[in-house]
Amino acid sequence: MNSNLPTELAKPAQRALERAGYLQLEQFSKLSEVEVMKLHGMGPKALEQIRRALNDRGLSFVKGS
Repeated sequence: MNSNLPTELAKPAQRALERAGYLQLEQFSKLSEVEVMKLHGMGPKALEQIRRALNDRGLSFVKGS
């Protein structure tokens, strides 16, 4: 399956998301930012990049934890 994650994501963030099985932006519309930040390798910059990519597609993270 091809990924449509932001290409500017740092390698640690890419690996963390791939290990967790997150390869498509649409998957993040079912997760909260808190859940994503719990992944080892994710940081605020990567989260912001995903947030922007979701916004560009009219999507967003789930609110809450």
